Amino acid sequence: MEKFSTTLRSARTIINKKSMFKKITLPNGLRLVTAAMPGSQSTTVLVLFGAGSKYETKTNNGISHFLEHMFFKGTKKRPTTLALSEFLDRVGGEYNAFTAQEMTGYYAKVAPEYVDMALDWVSDILLNSKFDAKEIAKERGVITEEYNMYLDNPARYVGDLWEQLLYGDQPAGWQIIGTKDNIAKMARQNFLDYFSAHYQTKNAVICLAGKVDKDIEKKVVKYFSGLKRGEGRPKLAVRETQKNPAAFAHYKTTDQTHLRLGVRAYDMFHKDRYALMVLSAILGGMMSSRLWISVREKKGLAYYVRCAAENYTDSGFLVTQAGVANNKVAEAIAAILVEYRKICEQKINAAEINKAKEWLQGSLRLGLETSDEMASWIGVQELLRKEILTPEQIFSKIKAVSAQDLQRVARDIFQPAKLNLALIGPFKEKERFEKLLCI
Repeated sequence: MEKFSTTLRSARTIINKKSMFKKITLPNGLRLVTAAMPGSQSTTVLVLFGAGSKYETKTNNGISHFLEHMFFKGTKKRPTTLALSEFLDRVGGEYNAFTAQEMTGYYAKVAPEYVDMALDWVSDILLNSKFDAKEIAKERGVITEEYNMYLDNPARYVGDLWEQLLYGDQPAGWQIIGTKDNIAKMARQNFLDYFSAHYQTKNAVICLAGKVDKDIEKKVVKYFSGLKRGEGRPKLAVRETQKNPAAFAHYKTTDQTHLRLGVRAYDMFHKDRYALMVLSAILGGMMSSRLWISVREKKGLAYYVRCAAENYTDSGFLVTQAGVANNKVAEAIAAILVEYRKICEQKINAAEINKAKEWLQGSLRLGLETSDEMASWIGVQELLRKEILTPEQIFSKIKAVSAQDLQRVARDIFQPAKLNLALIGPFKEKERFEKLLCI
């Protein structure tokens, strides 16, 4: 016990006095961020690493995701998947993991009195997994079927195609799940090497939210002291070289075409990212948004249509997605472009701007009601931005966006040279669609 208290005395603590967020940097570089949620009936333990598809190479693309699967295949203490599952199942815990472009995360959500079990479980899979060769061989089949499932889900797969079109043959343009060839050849040593390179203290953030124990720092040191010291490895910077509108058509016999039409925009550090948020809300974030009313309610072209802004650490985009009848694709593209053009040419009135701002604020509040959502909120910010903004700080930045800001941003991003269209449907030629891409 003395070892833990000595270690913690040399830790660096930052408390955001305007909120319940607290950050502690341990001497080994591991960051712990906590969010106390009075009255919460749960506690979530989430561990994030700066490791995802953007950190991969051409030959190991998909390893971040495959490795994530392997952490659930047995440890020295709990040697089977069943043993790992039963440990938290017996207290009604929720647990899972995810892989994204710029991070991988592992979490357990439990009733507050079982937080030690959650810490034990998450640290066990991350520090003591066996990566058994037989389990790797079996998991290939699982991931291959996951790959096939995505191919059969055009509403999801069109998102992958969109980013492939946007970024091309570089890590930012590769699928998170990888390629079937890579999945087929990954061996145990590949996982050990990747784990050693990226799963390090200064490349990790441990997040706890909900009912947080006052001794949580000591417990984190106890359970995660075995994590390798180091900073991990950097990812390649995104290259963006587009000069003309671009389209990609993926042929598939379907009753409906799923399309993504959007533009290159801003990374998460750009001063106009909040204006971009408001702009995307006005265009297609709400059921009273412009695209929803135009494309669905007035023209009846789509069951769903939505617009969203995505901000990575070094790139970003604004994109509209819709599912439309195969014989209405050109009409739907034209309708979306009309709204893009209109928002550039006509100043948005104050009432519409205020509605979008209030919607964004309300959505954020609702999105932070549970401990797992809060853990993700603080953890992702700390991992990628190395700064945690409170909801109130975000609200302030959203409120500061003016009509002039929105029109300036719209005119900056909605340009022919930034337009991209990806679609999945019974079409083989992209040229017919490229001709439609003008604003």
